[in-house]
Amino acid sequence: MPVETYSSLPDTVLAYKKSHQIGRFDPHAPESKERKVAEMWREIGAAAIAVGKRCVLSPSTTRRGTVAYVGLVPEIPGIGPWVGIRLDEPAGKNDGSVAGRRYFECDPQYGVFVRPDRVEVGDWKELGMEEDDDDLDEI
Repeated sequence: MPVETYSSLPDTVLAYKKSHQIGRFDPHAPESKERKVAEMWREIGAAAIAVGKRCVLSPSTTRRGTVAYVGLVPEIPGIGPWVGIRLDEPAGKNDGSVAGRRYFECDPQYGVFVRPDRVEVGDWKELGMEEDDDDLDEI
């Protein structure tokens, strides 16, 4: 069905969205997006997310790494900033690049981009590098 025909029909999802001002038809949608983006940047500051900091990706505590990038990634759908993580183990989805554009350096499958709310910075040791007190008892 041509777009013009669909747009002119009264009982469609498009007509419903228009009449109820939902999604792109909401006159306040741009302000809402700006608020969401501003909140994401505040979250980054409040959580002290910065390049070079050790982190863990929630909800798991086994995906650890180092923050390698904080900023916009236009190649990924969605609005607002992303956090690029260089993982300790090959549990990622990329090598620090997206759609051919490099944001940070790491080996293939050691990089991942996540939203700030999934990052918890702290004194996280590298996986496999934790001190094991039991070994010290058996010298």
